[in-house]
Amino acid sequence: MEIPVYLFTGFLESGKTQFIQETLEDKKFHKKEKTLVLVCEEGIEEYEPSKIPCKDVYFEFIDTAEDLTEERLDEAARKAKATRVLVEYNGMWQLQNLYDAMPDNWLIYQEMTFFDASTFDNYNANIRSLVVDKITDTDMVIFNRVPTGSDHMPLHTAVRAISRRTEIAYEYTNGKIYYDDIIDPLPFDVKADVIEIKDNDYALWYRDCTEEMDKYDGKVIKFKGLVAKNKDFDKKTFAVGRHIMTCCVEDITYGGVICESEKDLGLAQGSWITITAKISIEYSKIYKGKGPVLKVISVAPATQPEQTVVTF
Repeated sequence: MEIPVYLFTGFLESGKTQFIQETLEDKKFHKKEKTLVLVCEEGIEEYEPSKIPCKDVYFEFIDTAEDLTEERLDEAARKAKATRVLVEYNGMWQLQNLYDAMPDNWLIYQEMTFFDASTFDNYNANIRSLVVDKITDTDMVIFNRVPTGSDHMPLHTAVRAISRRTEIAYEYTNGKIYYDDIIDPLPFDVKADVIEIKDNDYALWYRDCTEEMDKYDGKVIKFKGLVAKNKDFDKKTFAVGRHIMTCCVEDITYGGVICESEKDLGLAQGSWITITAKISIEYSKIYKGKGPVLKVISVAPATQPEQTVVTF
């Protein structure tokens, strides 16, 4: 049986516990579901089971990242006879630890990330890799304790540097909530006959294309990139992309897209090219799902750009 997982991330005293407690106290939340609450972080605020109207709620406390194992989670789910799971995740643990430990039938349905606006800048400056980890795949970021009348742009910009897809909400100190509606123009024209991507804008395009694939289906794109090949490619298939740094040198990864040509172009591994191609959003065994496949129109040799690694 598939078990939906609702994931709540953020740092200590960011409001996760209060949000989950209030959710569990809401009678509308309970529809004869058996709920496992996986608590991976204990702060000043504690859960109050006596205030929860449904008794089919089971709490499991995980003290260390080493205790986060598939066997432990599976056992907790069986004890609770859980049909859904809520996870309050420790902000100092990488999310990959949770993903690796999740039983196969656990599927993340929603992820929400909480930050205290008064301490966010400090976290973002000193442990940015963990901030990036918590924002990259989240559905919504909620900044609480936001001073009434304050400028949202610094917080907005910090999130958008990591994800253009994530929704943002600001909870003021007076309890009111404002949902972010700032529009971020892309540095290239998506409506142009040929979308030309400048060297320094590749990371933005790559993220936007992978997050909003349908927007690019059938579009013609032109950019400079690095050729990559592997054993799974036939002679007419290759990848082209750039090395992308999200926050620090340790997280540099190659962000490439699959390209298909009508003939073997004889491109060398690691060579720089300028490619013009038509984007087709389709299934690829390389992606193990749907993704952008570039149908080559033309390829030309290119010189290495001044900055070989791009950022957001």
